[in-house]
Amino acid sequence: MASKKKGPVEKIALQCSECKQKNYSTEKNRRNMQGKMELKKYCKFDQKHTLHKEAKIK
Repeated sequence: MASKKKGPVEKIALQCSECKQKNYSTEKNRRNMQGKMELKKYCKFDQKHTLHKEAKIK
């Protein structure tokens, strides 16, 4: 039985603020960045650079 590792690094998804698609997944260190992560990334559905915000991975 594998146990889940609890630590400062957590997996997150980046969701497009315009089309609401989860396009990217990444890791975030909770000790270094307490707030929500926001990056300007390319959205293949809108075919332009848009703001992507942090969302939970299900």
